[in-house]
Amino acid sequence: MCPVACGGTMARMVQPPSVARSAAGMSRASRRAGRPPHLWAVVLAACAGQFLVVLDVSVVNVALPSMRTDLGLSAVGLQWVLNAYTLTFAGFMLLGGRAGDLFGRKLMFLTGLGVFAAASLAGGLAQEGWQLVAARAAQGVGAAVLAPSTLTILTTAFPEGPARTRAIGTWTAVGAGGGAAGGLVGGVLTGALSWRWVLLINVPVGALVLVAAALWLAESRDGVRRRLDVPGAVLVTGGLSAVAYGIVQTESAGWTAASALVPLAGGLLVLAGFVALEARTREPLVPLGLFRLRSVSAANVAMFVNGAAMFCMWYFMSLYMQNVLGFTPVQAGLGFIPQSLSIVLGSKLAPRVMQWTGARTLAVTGTLVAAGGYFWQTGMHAGGGYLDTVLGPGVLMALGAGLSATPLASVATSGAEPGRAGLVSGLINTSRTMGGALGLAILSTVAAGGIEGSGAAGQAAGYALAFRTGAWMLLGSAVLMLLTLPRPEGRGPQEGSDDGSARPARADRTAAERRTG
Repeated sequence: MCPVACGGTMARMVQPPSVARSAAGMSRASRRAGRPPHLWAVVLAACAGQFLVVLDVSVVNVALPSMRTDLGLSAVGLQWVLNAYTLTFAGFMLLGGRAGDLFGRKLMFLTGLGVFAAASLAGGLAQEGWQLVAARAAQGVGAAVLAPSTLTILTTAFPEGPARTRAIGTWTAVGAGGGAAGGLVGGVLTGALSWRWVLLINVPVGALVLVAAALWLAESRDGVRRRLDVPGAVLVTGGLSAVAYGIVQTESAGWTAASALVPLAGGLLVLAGFVALEARTREPLVPLGLFRLRSVSAANVAMFVNGAAMFCMWYFMSLYMQNVLGFTPVQAGLGFIPQSLSIVLGSKLAPRVMQWTGARTLAVTGTLVAAGGYFWQTGMHAGGGYLDTVLGPGVLMALGAGLSATPLASVATSGAEPGRAGLVSGLINTSRTMGGALGLAILSTVAAGGIEGSGAAGQAAGYALAFRTGAWMLLGSAVLMLLTLPRPEGRGPQEGSDDGSARPARADRTAAERRTG
C-alpha cells in the first residue's frame, strides 16, 4: 500500500452505501438550531481528519532509524511500528463506517479523532519499544473509526451537485497531499526536533479539530438499525497479526520452531473462524457472497498481492537512504518528494488512460512498470548515489503504483450493484492495506536473512533482496490479473462504465447479485 495512492483514491474506497439516504441530515439539524450550517468548518474538519489519517501512514518512515536508536528497537520491532497501525486500521475500517451509520457520524468522528490524538500522545511519550507499538495499534483503531466519517460528514452537509463535488474533490486532494507530504514532514520534524514530534504534532492539531467539530458539525445517522460485527473485526485483525508475527519469527527461529509454527497455525485457525463467522452471521462485516462475483474476487486478490509488494517500498528506501547512504532525516524526507509526485501523477493519469486501454490492461501495465522499478532498485549498493539508486527506480515504482490502483478499484466495483459499490470499494482498500501489512512482514524477514554483517554493504544487500522478491511478487500479480480479471467486452467503454473496464451483461450481473443474497 502506497500512502499517496491510499489518500488519492480514498474517496472511491470508503463511501458507504447509506450516504444518499442521509444527505439531508445536517441541513435539517441546522434548521432546528436556527442558524445556517458552517459549511467551511465542515470542509475544514473533514479534510483535517483525512489529512491526519493518511499522513500517519507515511510520516513515521523517515523517523524509523531515530526511533530504533532511541528506544533500542530490534529490526522486528521496527516493522511493527508500521504494521501495528496498518493492521488495526484495515481490520476495523469497515466496522468504523458501519458504526457511523448506526451511532452517528459526528459522534464517531469525535470518538475516532479523540482516540487517535490520545494514542499519538502516548506514542510520542513512549519510553519503551512495546509502548510505541501499542500506541500505534491504538492509533490505527482511532483512524479506522475516523476515516469513514471524514467523507460522510461532507456528503451529509452538501446536497448532490457541484458544491458536493467540489467538497469531495478538496477532500481527495488533501488526502493525496497528506501521503505526499509524509516523508518531508517526518524528515523536518525528526531533524529539527525529535522523532517524537511526528506523533506529538497530531495532539494540538487534533485538539483544534475536535473543538471545531464539536461546535459546528451536526449529527446524522441512518434510520435503519443494524448490529455491529465486532467479533468479525477482532478475528480478522488478530488472525492476520498472528500470521505476520509467525512469519517474522521464522527468520531467527526457522520454519520448524514452535515460536514460529504456533502463531502461524493459530493465526490461520483464527482466520478460518472469521470466515465461518461471516458465513453464519446475519449482518457480516464482509458478505462472503460478494466474492462469487469474478470482478470482486479477482481484483481483491490482485490488490492484496500488489499491496504486499508495494507497501515496503517506502520502508526500505528510508532505511537505505539513512543507514547506507548516510542521509539525514531531512535529506531523506526531501528525497521522497519526486516519488510522491510520481505516484500522484500516476493516480491522476489513470482515469484518463483507462478510457482508451480499459481497466484490465492498465492495471497489468501499471504493475509491470512498478516491477521494472523494483528490479532496477535491486542494484542498490553501499557506494550508490541518489540519482541512480533512489530517484530513478523510486519514480518508476511510484508511477506504476499510481497507475495500477485506480483500475483495480474500477474492476472490483464494475460487477457490483450500485447499492453495494461502497462496500466493495471498502473491501478493496482493506485488501490493499492488509496485503501491505503482511507483505512488510514477509519482505522484512527476507531482508533480514539477506543482510551480511553489520556494515553498510551488508545492509544494502538485504534491502536489495527484499526488492528482488517484491519484483517477482509483482510479476506474479500481473500474470494473475491476465488470467482472472474480466476481459473487456468489445472496444471502447462498456455499458454503464466510463473507463472501458469490462462489466457483465445486465442479466448476468443481476443473477450474480441475487446469489450474493
